[in-house]
Amino acid sequence: MLIFPALLALICFLLSMYLFMVEKKVKQNSTYKSFCDISDKISCTKVAKSSYSTFFLMPNSLWGMLFYTMLFFASISSSKLYIFALSIAGAIASIILAFILYGIIKTVCLVCTSTYIINILLVIYSYWYL
Repeated sequence: MLIFPALLALICFLLSMYLFMVEKKVKQNSTYKSFCDISDKISCTKVAKSSYSTFFLMPNSLWGMLFYTMLFFASISSSKLYIFALSIAGAIASIILAFILYGIIKTVCLVCTSTYIINILLVIYSYWYL
């Protein structure tokens, strides 16, 4: 079992799960504010309300939970090549989502940004240590 990538996958799974809960609460109550809604420029809720929060009819947060579940199981089975391939895919997705977040939506989602940073750390770790 590879502890470090498994731990990072678990953290990102929980962050994705939190974003999913924010998306559900926003749909139920349009005035809902997340703990990370610090201003108009720093807001998880603004991202959840965005049309960019879904991909192929499924919330990005659910895609994230699926992705981090696969990464977690790859980590506990010590599948180094699979971890590396998943970390590359996660980094590419993070770059695309970061462009949408900062360039198009023009806000900062602290939870989203945390997953982007962790995905980059996963690439570095899987390249250097696996």
